[in-house]
Amino acid sequence: MSDVLKKYLPEHAVHPCFELIKANHVHLKIVNERQTRHGDYRKDAQGYHLITVNSSLNKYRFLITLIHEIAHLVAFEKYGRNIKPHGDEWKLTFQRMMVPFIRPEIFPNQLLPLLAKHFRNPKASSDTDTKLAIALKQFDQKETDKNYIFEIPMGSHFRIHNGKIFKKIALRVKRYECLEISSGRLYLFQPNAEVELLPNKF
Repeated sequence: MSDVLKKYLPEHAVHPCFELIKANHVHLKIVNERQTRHGDYRKDAQGYHLITVNSSLNKYRFLITLIHEIAHLVAFEKYGRNIKPHGDEWKLTFQRMMVPFIRPEIFPNQLLPLLAKHFRNPKASSDTDTKLAIALKQFDQKETDKNYIFEIPMGSHFRIHNGKIFKKIALRVKRYECLEISSGRLYLFQPNAEVELLPNKF
C-alpha cells in the first residue's frame, strides 16, 4: 500500500498516511474521477471502513481529501454515529489530524498560509474556500479548457459538467447569480466553479 501511496501523495506524507490507514483499519480505494466529490467514507455491513479518493487529484488535494475522509471515521468512532457529518466534532478531528501535515516538507510555501487559515475552521469542502481552491488548482496535471466563473465576463454564456447552459448575470455578495437558459431559473455559483465558456452565439 505504501508503494501505491507514493504515486498520489507528497513524499513526506506517505509514511504518516500509511500509519493512519493501518491504525484505523481503512480499506482505501483509489477510483476514477467523480464530478460531485473528491472522496467518500462509509462503513459497510461487515464493519469495514471503506474510503475512496479520486485518482485524478493532485498530490496536495489527494492528501487533504484522504485526511478529510479518515477524520469522518475517527470522529464517528470517538463521538458516535449521531454527530453531524461536518459538525464541530468532525471539524476538531480534521483540524487535529491535518495540522502535523501543514509544513514546508509536505506543502509548497505558497499554500502554507492558506492552509493554516483554512484549518482554523475547516469547511465541508476545501472547494468552498475560493483562495485555497484556486491555489491548489495550480498543481493539477490536466490541461483543461475550463475557466473559473469569476474569470468570465458578465453576460457571457457557459456550460457546466452536466451539459446545462447558463448566463452570468450578477455578483451577489460572494457568489454569482446565473440564469439557466432552458428553464429560466436562477442559480448561485461559487466564484471558483469551473465552467466551459461558450461563444456569444452558442
